[in-house]
Amino acid sequence: MKVRLANPRGFCAGVDRAIEIVERALALFGSPIYVRHEVVHNKFVVNDLRRRGALFVDKLAHVPDGAIVVFSAHGVSKAVQDRARQRGLKVFDATCPLVTRVHLAVAGHYRANKEVVLIGHAGHPEVEGTMGQYGDLSKGGGIYLVETVEEARTVEVEDPDNLAYVTQTTLSVDDTARIIEILRQRFPGISGPKKADICYATQNRQDAVKALADTCDVVLVVGSPASSNSNRLVEIARNSGTPAYLLDEPGQIRPEWVRPEHCIGVTAGASAPEVLVQQVVARLEVMGADQVEEVEGKKERVYFPLPEDLL
Repeated sequence: MKVRLANPRGFCAGVDRAIEIVERALALFGSPIYVRHEVVHNKFVVNDLRRRGALFVDKLAHVPDGAIVVFSAHGVSKAVQDRARQRGLKVFDATCPLVTRVHLAVAGHYRANKEVVLIGHAGHPEVEGTMGQYGDLSKGGGIYLVETVEEARTVEVEDPDNLAYVTQTTLSVDDTARIIEILRQRFPGISGPKKADICYATQNRQDAVKALADTCDVVLVVGSPASSNSNRLVEIARNSGTPAYLLDEPGQIRPEWVRPEHCIGVTAGASAPEVLVQQVVARLEVMGADQVEEVEGKKERVYFPLPEDLL
């Protein structure tokens, strides 16, 4: 049995920054540090920070007055930002700078009285935060969520001649391109970002898993079920015709997935730590793997600085 490790894989610069913000806040100010939503979508990471004294909450109302709160890498709406400011909470914003770029675009379209189509997954915290950048959503209209090709064909907007689109940063590159193509056919005047909103790390990991799926009998993706980018890696491998499975931990590998003659591809979503990848490799070695190979891939040298208050 042979194991091939995709590159790049695992943590991206935005995830590194978000985790380090929580760690630095704990080191400087002590426990408790409140974190609104999971700082990144990975059970291992969240449990580790919880053991160190981070308290994860779903709502800002669960954060006591005067406390320190970290906003997750997925970002929050303007309403959440305003409530935190009104309550005098000390905020460290761990929103990925690439998500912030999308937020700024939506806010700019709102100020320009443009309607916006957001391509993304309903219920995902990044989508909720991005939609919350567009003025008063209670009035309806203005920003429209499109999840699928079918919805792109049927979405109705109030002002088709004054329309822009943005995307969630962790989508499938190929699926998003198909949706954008349909939107451009239906709304010829629609404007979009000069560069795709899908982040460099998401695209690089998707390219790497495509190459992995072409040379392996099965692909294992290390990542949590709540992780959008990890789920997309599974989908991409399967769309290439290769069986693929999502793992939160090595104990989830089923014996029937791997055979002695198999080449096993292993990768990890952008919120999954390398320690889990190595645990998966160790588990495969117990199951009979006797070769482990690192696949050449694109080098990533992106770094996002910490907030000045944590330096």
